[in-house]
Amino acid sequence: MKLRSLPAIVGVMAVVLAALPVQRTAAQLEPQFPVVPSVAPGYRAPQVAPSAAEIVGVTQQPFVGITLQDAIAMALLKNPSLAVSASNVRIARYTIVEVKGAYDVQLQLKPSSSFSVQPPDNAFEAGPGQVGKYSPAPYGSPGPVYTTGPGNIIQHQSAFQYGVGGQTENGLTYQAGIQQSRTYNNTIFNAYNPYYIATLNVALTQPLLKNAGMNATKRQLKLAFVNADASAAQALIDASSTIAQVETAYWNLVAAWRNVAIQEEALKEAFAQQQSNVRLARRGALAPVEAVESQTQVSNFQDDVFSALQTVSQLQVQLKSLVVADPGDAIWTANLVPSTSVEQLPRAGDLALIVAEGRSNRPEVRQAEDKRLAADIDASYAANQSLPQADVQMQYLSNGFAGLLTPVPGFLLSECANAASLTTCPTPPPETQGKMAFAYHNMWAAYFPTFNTALVVSYPIQGHLARGMRGVASEEEKQATLLMQRVDERIGAEARNALQSYQSALAKLNAARKSREAAEAVYASEVRKFHRGESTTFLVLQRQVQLAEARGLELRSQTQLNQSVVELQRVDGTILTTNGVNLQTLGTQTLAH
Repeated sequence: MKLRSLPAIVGVMAVVLAALPVQRTAAQLEPQFPVVPSVAPGYRAPQVAPSAAEIVGVTQQPFVGITLQDAIAMALLKNPSLAVSASNVRIARYTIVEVKGAYDVQLQLKPSSSFSVQPPDNAFEAGPGQVGKYSPAPYGSPGPVYTTGPGNIIQHQSAFQYGVGGQTENGLTYQAGIQQSRTYNNTIFNAYNPYYIATLNVALTQPLLKNAGMNATKRQLKLAFVNADASAAQALIDASSTIAQVETAYWNLVAAWRNVAIQEEALKEAFAQQQSNVRLARRGALAPVEAVESQTQVSNFQDDVFSALQTVSQLQVQLKSLVVADPGDAIWTANLVPSTSVEQLPRAGDLALIVAEGRSNRPEVRQAEDKRLAADIDASYAANQSLPQADVQMQYLSNGFAGLLTPVPGFLLSECANAASLTTCPTPPPETQGKMAFAYHNMWAAYFPTFNTALVVSYPIQGHLARGMRGVASEEEKQATLLMQRVDERIGAEARNALQSYQSALAKLNAARKSREAAEAVYASEVRKFHRGESTTFLVLQRQVQLAEARGLELRSQTQLNQSVVELQRVDGTILTTNGVNLQTLGTQTLAH
């Protein structure tokens, strides 16, 4: 029998050995843990009493109600970012005025005076002589010889020049002025001393090809108008964004305050349940551990209340930062409570209508159009600079002259008397004899006119400047087209997202409301079952948590719906007209004290 059973025993042992692992598997290895250093030996959490349930930095009572429209109005008047945007608009408008300064009429006034004394070069170019010792006695005669020699040349001129000048938008430059002068010159051969000159000078230069109609100054003026409009569009974009931020912060604050109420209601229900459990435990109807379990739930809801108050504080600070700029404003100490009811739901328009309204109302479209206008202006200027320059120059001078006659020198008188056909020396025309009034009369009478006309033609052979301008203008036009396409694309994408968010928010709110109603019914039923002894503390506490979560979900869904309405208004551009945005009053109270 032993021999017969031996093969069976050997076979069983072989099967057992085959089933055993040859080496230790990974599951059998002991886990390796990192070495933990000794951190802050003896550390314990401090024993602190709970702080008061209040918001830091505000007067707790009374609450200060604020409507959504008041918050938006305050932001439009006091938001510092909007004040900067409005200031940029004014700067752009002042730039227009600055560029227009190139067309101002320039009034020129130039009084002058000069005085000089020069020695005589010869006996004829000299002043009146003086009697004195000018040479030694001739041939050794005793004593000096006194004679009248040539005197110093004395000149004194006083002048006054006045006139106007400037340029026009079509490239015409003009200048008109009068120069008057009185000159005293004691040279003996001068027929007048002093003499007076009044000169009228009128000069015009009109480009015919290059710089005619479009020139550098006119280009700057047109671009300044475009930039001012683009700055206004940017201010509207900033206003739209700020209003959306204010509304978002406002509805978040609404949700935060309502969340405080939800958490406090949950805390009250948990506290009531805990008190009930304590009474039942004292009577022996409930295990003491269930009273401890309900106390844990109370502590958890207390933590949720403080977290909700912290959120309220943060959102109040965020909203106040958007609606005021002065850190000393009284609103910083106000405990703000939103008083506006839920956002009015818009009509559920279709996607095409929202996109069409966005393209009609959004300031981004206006800004893209300004980019195209600027490119067109540069293209027009480049085309003008490609033309040859042909300028017509015209000048008119009218010289008025008058003076007081000087005595004729003696030697000339004798010469005139010795002439056969003369009885006396000839004198200048009578109309030239007089003072400054006669000089002006002769100027206006055009006794001595001068006309000058010229045509100046030039053309750069290489034309690098014009080619470069044309290339820049061409690229700017391409950029403007791409920008407009990008704006249209962004409006379409934002419209799709906004409409989808709005429709989803409606569905989510409906589902969340039903979930909350169901959670309330389940919780009330669970409490009734607990009082009949048919439920446990664990289930009641679980129903409380589920109810608080359902109420919070409904609140978040309502907030998302309000925010989706705000986004719809921003996308279709009606957020500006609905809130009465006016660039003239934007940010005007930011620096008011």
